[in-house]
Parts: sequence; structure tokens; C-alpha cells
Amino acid sequence: MHFENSLSFAQSCDNKDNLIKFRELFYIPQHNGKSSIYFTGNSLGLQPKAASEALNQELEDWKNLGVEGHFQGKNPWFSYHHFLTENSAKIVGAKSHEVVVMNQLTTNLHLLFISFYRPTALKYKIIMETGAFPSDMYVVESQVKLHGFDPKEAIIEIKPRENEYHLRQEDIDIILELHRDSVALVFFSGVQYYTGQVFDIKKITEKAHSIGALAGFDLAHAAGNIELKLNEWHVDFAAWCSYKYLNSGPGSVGGVYINEKFANDNTLPRLAGWWGHNEKERFKMLKGFQPEFGAAGWQLSNAPVFSMAIHKVSLEIFATAGINNLVRKAKELNAYLEFIIKDSIQSNPKLSLNIITPSAPERGCQISLLTDDNGKKLFDHLTLNGVIADWRNPNVIRIAPVPLYNTFEDIYEFGTILKLF
Repeated sequence: MHFENSLSFAQSCDNKDNLIKFRELFYIPQHNGKSSIYFTGNSLGLQPKAASEALNQELEDWKNLGVEGHFQGKNPWFSYHHFLTENSAKIVGAKSHEVVVMNQLTTNLHLLFISFYRPTALKYKIIMETGAFPSDMYVVESQVKLHGFDPKEAIIEIKPRENEYHLRQEDIDIILELHRDSVALVFFSGVQYYTGQVFDIKKITEKAHSIGALAGFDLAHAAGNIELKLNEWHVDFAAWCSYKYLNSGPGSVGGVYINEKFANDNTLPRLAGWWGHNEKERFKMLKGFQPEFGAAGWQLSNAPVFSMAIHKVSLEIFATAGINNLVRKAKELNAYLEFIIKDSIQSNPKLSLNIITPSAPERGCQISLLTDDNGKKLFDHLTLNGVIADWRNPNVIRIAPVPLYNTFEDIYEFGTILKLF
């Protein structure tokens, strides 16, 4: 597409956008009496307008039915996680029995590591990217210690080449091959939170399997953002949150994917809970854990219905819009954002910005901008002018226009504000 840095061009793109109507389904934070330019869907997605109605429905059932809401409510709480499974599976490219919505991201990662990080004296290392999100680093470090290994020896972090900001697939392959006899698990982000790099999940998984290791992923910045085909790519396990691109509220419930080859594998160690027990036998309260088939067998506790109610609303929006349509629009928005940023830099010599996010297709909705010593002043300038962006120490501004509620006009206005710095 030939881009133009003009309001009329941006508006013409919005007029041709079949997804523009979904913006009306969300509350947009206001700034000085007008809608802000909200570019932090990669940190906390906006509230669907239907969220309060969905939550109130469950509150009403609780008020009117009490405990009977588990079976007599409009959406019976006993079965609540089932209402979320199919639409979650579509977003991550999985079969329904490979997915379950439960807990939150870091809790789920620990549960998955218990089952899928099974080190031996010879194969005990975990390979991951340098600078992963802190939760990932802490999970890996503590799990390694749990098995009696020294993190300095057991954790191999891969960093970009000198003067580069993102990893090359060939460098990942080299490190995996170098440690092939000692690697138990390869664990990466789907999208690197700081740089916005999209990792090649398929190739990483293939390489991990070729050296006899399992492959797991943190999809916090990937679910609802990029195309995922976890089943087709034979990923072993993955987990994600729902409060970023999935717009389900702060600290909302997380999701888990476990490949179908483990669906009925009762030899795997796991931390068990009663909601993971065979659903037909659950209320018999018997000794002896009998896991549900598939990912559902990793559940611990009964459903957090109030957060799931909001998540259900968001997943239904995704199902209506279609994840493939959203990914397509995200690419178009991101390409226009890159054009506008570069044009703004040329127009304003005071702007010292360097895009550290890879070019398409190695990116999703996010572009990360490396700034100079005036970076915080630039960020404050954006904030004062109604742009809600994200500052990451020491000097990166993350910009993430998302397809459900951001527009080409948002991006044009962002460029106008950049030029005024």
C-alpha cells in the first residue's frame, strides 16, 4: 500500500475498514473532552462495553440463587470454563481439548514446568532469550533451583549480536545445537515484550525437538496479537494472560495450551486440584486423582466466574471479528505506524528515535522506539497531548495500535504530535 501522511488518507483507510465498527464496543479513555490515542493494548486492553452487563448477570445469579448458581444460573458456574474453551482455541490455533482457561499466567507457568521440565543429571538446561519478562526469568530460576541445579549453569540465555536489538533464528539454532546433549527445555516468549520481536515458534519448536528437548512458550504478548498455530507447529505447552490484547481486565484469568499428545498421559507429574479431576466423578469426593482428558486435567480450583464473565465477552468479540481478520488489520496499522514515525523523524530534527522492532513479518502490533536522553521528555509530551503509550526503562517507548479499537486516524494524529515535540 502507498501511504500518505495526511488526515484525509488516514480517514479513507478507516472508511474502508470492515473492522472499524468494533471500536464502538469499547470504552476509550478521554483526554480534554475527546478520545485519547490509546496505544497500550499490549499492556492493558480496553474495557468492552458489555463487560458490566456480563458481570452483573453473574452477580444477579449469585444474589438470587446463591450456591444454586453453580447449576441453575444462566451460565452455570460448574461448567463456566467450557464457555471459553472453543474461542480460546481458535485464537491460539489449537484443538479444544488442548486449551483450558484457568488461574493466571505465572501460576500456570509454574504448573506447566512441574510437568514438562523434567531434568536429568545429563539433560537439565533451559534455553531462553536474554531480557525475557521478569516473571519468566523468575519462574525459570526458581524451577531450576527446585530441582537442585545452579541457575548459572542450567540457564542459557541467548542475546542479540553486538549492536543488534533482536535475535536471529540462526543464532538460536546454533546455541541449541551447541548444547544439544544437555538441553531439557527450550522456553521463549511468543513476542518479546521489550523489543516487540515475534519469534518463529514453529522453527524454535522444530529445533528443540530435533535435539530431544521440549518447547514451551509464554504467549502473553502473542495471544490475540499474532497468528498462532500451536497444534500444527507441535508446540508442547504454552500459557498466556487475558488482560493485554484479550481485553479482559487487570489481572484477569489466564489460559493454557497442552499438546494433545499429553492429553491422556497420566504418567506426567502434576500438581493436582479438584477441578482437574474427572468432571463426572468430581463431586463424589473420592481419594485418588483422576485427571480430566486434555488440558482441563491441569486445573486446580473452581472457576473465577467474575473475571471469566468479562473474558467470555472479549472472546466472543474476537470470534465475531475473526482472528485472521484482526491479524491482517494489525499488520496494516503497524506498517502505517512505521511510515508515520519515519516521516515524523525526517520532519523534526529534534526527534532522536530508533525503531528496534524487526520489520514485518517478525512483529505484531507493537513498535518499540529507542530514545536518547530526551526520551522521558518526549514521553511526557505524548502524554500531555492525549497519547497513552508505555515507557520502559531505561529508554524505550512502546507503541501498540491494536485492530479492535485503534484507527489509522489515531496513528496520523500521533505523528502530528510527534512533529510538535
